[in-house]
Amino acid sequence: MNRPVAIQIDGKKVTAVPGTRILWAALDNGIYIPNLCAIREAVPAIAACRLCLVEIEGRDELVAACAEPVAEGMVVHTDTPAVVRVRRTAFELIMSNHPVICAECPVNGKCGLQDIARHLGLKLKQKRFRNLPRSYPVDDSHPRIRFNPNLCILCGKCVWICNERGSGAINFAFRGMETRVSTFRGIPLKDAGCGNCSECAAICPVGALTIKT
Repeated sequence: MNRPVAIQIDGKKVTAVPGTRILWAALDNGIYIPNLCAIREAVPAIAACRLCLVEIEGRDELVAACAEPVAEGMVVHTDTPAVVRVRRTAFELIMSNHPVICAECPVNGKCGLQDIARHLGLKLKQKRFRNLPRSYPVDDSHPRIRFNPNLCILCGKCVWICNERGSGAINFAFRGMETRVSTFRGIPLKDAGCGNCSECAAICPVGALTIKT
């Protein structure tokens, strides 16, 4: 059996199983690192949101805590000025094309974006970057799941879970600024071979995929 790895996170000494990534070592020990796309079982890590960047002593660049495995003697800082600056920028970029309609959102009060905004001391409505709203049609075709692509933050969680545990009904489509989560050729979700497991809605950190009530 491999010996636990001893590391230090924000001055706190913790141990983790070899191969554990920094994010999970931190969260398992009560140290919060913001994240929206992280899935413990995902290998390789999705590493899309860039909110979990941390500083490791001896490294020149910030690293994604969701992707970086622990190493013996590693010293990690999660709240340095450089980390906070990059993390705030990443969050503001996400919000630049995310409509702030919390009052009518089905996950209001349970939204990952709201949690991170509070942690970073930021407002959801940001003014730093030009707002790029989207106007895709909402897919209400499925009897159990509602898909509002305008609220999607492209974290990739739904795509991963649908391909790992579901029917593979959804995936990423297009490229660049046009990238979106979609069914094959954009057909209605009810016609895309969805197995009705609802795992996508359960894992979505925002209100893009929700279970109808």
